Amino acid sequence: MPCLYISTNVNLAGVDTDPIFSEATKAVATIIGKPEHFVMVILKGSLAISFNGNKEPAAYAEIVSMGGITKEVKRNLIATLGTILDNKLAIPRTRFFLKVFDTTAASHSSSKL
Repeated sequence: MPCLYISTNVNLAGVDTDPIFSEATKAVATIIGKPEHFVMVILKGSLAISFNGNKEPAAYAEIVSMGGITKEVKRNLIATLGTILDNKLAIPRTRFFLKVFDTTAASHSSSKL
């Protein structure tokens, strides 16, 4: 089950977040290759975030998935999710950071210890 957690300093009060949830869900499912009904998206706004020494609109996101993560998938996730945040919340793609974590890779490396 992929889980996408987005944190932003943008105030979401009064913002229609439904399109963000639906587009992010579809993007994660399509790019990682998992069914949409397994994708969880969490969106938190109005957080204290400074990036490049200023508090202009920015976002930090983490995605955790059991498999399906490759270098190409990471690039596609960054580009697609960055575009969604730019279009829906006016967060420039240059002020978006995505951390990607594949739990199967972690469990495989742990088993070698």
